[in-house]
Amino acid sequence: MWQFVRGRRSDNVRLTPQNQRSGSLYQRQWHPVYSLLLILAMVFWVTTSMARELPDFTELSAKNSPAVVNISTQHKLEVADSNADKGRPEPFNIPGLPKNSPFHEFFRHFMEKDDPRKRRPRRGGQSLGSGFIISDDGYILTNHHVVTGADEIEVRLNDRRYFAAKVIGSDEASDVALIKIEATDLPTVNIGKSSELKVGEWVLAIGSPFGFDYTVTAGIVSAKGRSLPSENYVPFIQTDVAINPGNSGGPLFNLDGQVVGINSQIYSRTGGFMGLSFAIPIELAMNVADQLRENGSVSRGYLGVLIQNVDRNLAESFGLDQPTGALVSKVLPDTPAAEAGLQEGDIILTFNGQKIHDSNALPPMVGASRVNDQVKITVLRNGEMLHKTVKIGQLTDGPETAGNGGVDVLGLSVVDLSEEVRKRAKVKEGGVLIRRVEKGPGRAAGLRRGDIIRMYAGQKVADADDFAQKVAASKDKKSVAILIQRKGEPMFLALRQK
Repeated sequence: MWQFVRGRRSDNVRLTPQNQRSGSLYQRQWHPVYSLLLILAMVFWVTTSMARELPDFTELSAKNSPAVVNISTQHKLEVADSNADKGRPEPFNIPGLPKNSPFHEFFRHFMEKDDPRKRRPRRGGQSLGSGFIISDDGYILTNHHVVTGADEIEVRLNDRRYFAAKVIGSDEASDVALIKIEATDLPTVNIGKSSELKVGEWVLAIGSPFGFDYTVTAGIVSAKGRSLPSENYVPFIQTDVAINPGNSGGPLFNLDGQVVGINSQIYSRTGGFMGLSFAIPIELAMNVADQLRENGSVSRGYLGVLIQNVDRNLAESFGLDQPTGALVSKVLPDTPAAEAGLQEGDIILTFNGQKIHDSNALPPMVGASRVNDQVKITVLRNGEMLHKTVKIGQLTDGPETAGNGGVDVLGLSVVDLSEEVRKRAKVKEGGVLIRRVEKGPGRAAGLRRGDIIRMYAGQKVADADDFAQKVAASKDKKSVAILIQRKGEPMFLALRQK
């Protein structure tokens, strides 16, 4: 047995030969080196323990990478024919040379051969994205914005095989697309449940950022049910997984190797990753994919109300203990909400048994509901709780907060600005938000989804209905100036209506 005794000086404690021989209590000094060794041992133990608690992604990556694909697209760039303009002469015209002259064809051939106005559409606009195989016969999920407008889609597998893909269906509102390649016995992913995800849980993404194939990045779930400006029907999963251009459409895995989301967007001030990534919940994506596969389109539920958030002051005025629910600011006529007896000033607190924490939570719930379903809702009206049953309609003309909503002659679908969007964009009054851009003058002018239209033809735009009136009033004009706000910056664009 050893006993450690400290004296005033190091020579006051010593191990004597007599004690050693007699087996009595041994005494010796505690040297500083022993303290250092003990500290190092503790650090090593703690580090090793922490390392054992961190997830090992190697097996997950190796097992699921074969089912992740690289997607590249080709777009044809149209070259306008100047002869389409009235009054413009033919590109080949030699005065005094008869068309039946033997030299007419000779000169026409050489003079028009390289005429830029006669060029055919050429290939270009290559884009890259990711996707993942959900069935062994070639069905692949990706983002709508990865394949929209593509004339050709090429899919490359992990084993370097290439396939041409066709679009089965694509849904802009959810940013989900279903494509297919002609192949069999393909590797597939396992589909999980994003509803079971917990904030702080580890997740992993596989994709092709900037064209670097099968890049693996990991992080944690930062939040759930996020609503983004101009996105009404997707309760996004927010993560801090490094996502960059090319990751779009790729899978987000949990630690069990199940897909829980489709990586779709990032929040960035620079265009690069800044720690905020957003994924589409896999349940929503699979529901959209099933509808696209069966019907080629997506059917969404419709309620027919304009809603806004309940802030602290409004909560106090309505007698609520805390801000919650979706405040009905308008009930559209001849809609399910009107038939159910909803009124302006009602606060919707629950929908189909689910609590509405804020107004952003309601549109995804309504959109996910089946048409003609009878759904029970709870509203607060004049301090009294009321229970209503509403028969869900089918959305045909735009999002839940739509004023105009439909696609106009410009190829645009616009809606009034919600209070949240107005606050984030710092727009005090007026303006409309572009929800969808289809083929037409709007797309040709460079308008994008998410742009805010502030002025049209020199006049301020008050709301969606006012915008429709201004478009109709200026239909005789060949070109109009339009003021938009994009990412907080104002910008004028020239829009040719004819």
